[in-house]
Amino acid sequence: MLNYNKLNSKKLNSKGFTILEMMIVLSIIALVFLLTLPNIQQKEKIIRKKGKEALIEVVNSQILLYEVENSKSPRNIDELIHAGYLKESQRRCPDGTEIYIHNGQAYAR
Repeated sequence: MLNYNKLNSKKLNSKGFTILEMMIVLSIIALVFLLTLPNIQQKEKIIRKKGKEALIEVVNSQILLYEVENSKSPRNIDELIHAGYLKESQRRCPDGTEIYIHNGQAYAR
């Protein structure tokens, strides 16, 4: 009977993970997360910058279209929005800067 109890207790202990094993796994996961987080944040900045550049180019192309159709340059971004060349959401860049027009060219500030 003694031999059976030892064998049975060994089987019970080998079914799950120990707390130490779980702590090691969680530490490795946390380390990987901490190593990749700065890279993800840097990529977000790059994406916002590229989105800003793309929106400025869209606004510049709409300025040209407005000039061709109306034989004059728009004075400000509101003219393009009210004439239907741009949407209200295109007034601001993905990074929060505002689009403005100066001498027929779009800029962000």
